[in-house]
Amino acid sequence: MIYEVRFSKRAQADLISIHDYIAKRSDESVSLRYFERIRDYCLTLSSFPERGRSWQYVFKGVRTIGFERRVSIAFRIKGQTVTIIRVMYGGRDINKMLKAK
Repeated sequence: MIYEVRFSKRAQADLISIHDYIAKRSDESVSLRYFERIRDYCLTLSSFPERGRSWQYVFKGVRTIGFERRVSIAFRIKGQTVTIIRVMYGGRDINKMLKAK
């Protein structure tokens, strides 16, 4: 089964924020490539989205996966849709960020 992957407004803002943060500290092209790798990784959830760690005990239906040891991606699966809820860079407090959704 192939799932549709959607990005919440908050996840879109997270991606832009990550891009801007890296662009200020590096080259624009480096930042853009990193942004694209994160986005493309999120899109792989269209097949086998049940991977990652369940946060069911804290937030109903939420799962997280890591990306290149610097990014945590929080998402929900409902029907045939995977919604990326947050894209969190660095050592951020996942509980706090998910509550701010």
